[in-house]
Amino acid sequence: MQAVQQNTAAAPAPDFAALKARQQATWSAGDYAEIGTRLQIVGESLCEALDLRAGSRVLDVASGNGNAALAAARRWCEVVATDYVPALLERAGQRARADRLPIEFRAADAENLPFPDASFDAVLSTFGVMFTPDQERAARELLRVCRPGGKIGLANWTPEGFIGQLFKTIGKFIPPAPGLKSPALWGTEVRLAELFGAGASAIESVPRHYVFRFRSPAHWLEVFRAYYGPVQKAFAALDAGQQAALAREITALMERSNRSGDATLVLPSEYVEVVVTRR
Repeated sequence: MQAVQQNTAAAPAPDFAALKARQQATWSAGDYAEIGTRLQIVGESLCEALDLRAGSRVLDVASGNGNAALAAARRWCEVVATDYVPALLERAGQRARADRLPIEFRAADAENLPFPDASFDAVLSTFGVMFTPDQERAARELLRVCRPGGKIGLANWTPEGFIGQLFKTIGKFIPPAPGLKSPALWGTEVRLAELFGAGASAIESVPRHYVFRFRSPAHWLEVFRAYYGPVQKAFAALDAGQQAALAREITALMERSNRSGDATLVLPSEYVEVVVTRR
């Protein structure tokens, strides 16, 4: 009887506070802005998908270095950008000042947004909120701060795409924390329905591809090891032999999808462009 009780006992709930602290340290490592600035086209495409109107009140959640916020501000929207890594918001502010775009920047947690209910006409996140440890809570916050009839726009990597497979490859060397759901689930229709269905009148998702263009696969790996927190932290946690093995597996993953036909890297990575209409 005791053995049965042990087998059927529920798994302990994830320690979201500890996970959040670890993730914040990960995204503070390196310099994500060096990666994020090359993803600007994704923010532009997302703003077009939402059909934003001048004067709309827009919130960019887990903004990073501000791609979606900048895109919305270019369309004469009133924009607030948030992230829990202040250094990234400073980089976003530098970009906004260079382009003379008025954006309000506030350090904030995507799972506890410091705004009243129904504060915004549109809420955006490009490759950001999908990485929150408590996915259900983050989704509720996006719905809460969006007005009824407003839009939530997301760009999320898919499990099958290159970045989804990259995290799967890293997970072979450094398993994720018990109970933590994969961020790539945000790139599936089933998970989007679970997260937003109760608060949405419509959920539309369209497959897109962002194309990584680098000098070579080795160049991509060099840049991501230096600047992309999850990759940098993964390598730092391994010994020399494991580092070499991980580098080989990531390089093989890139080479399977590289469509350049020469020594450079031209690598499409699938994501979904999501538009949720708030009920």
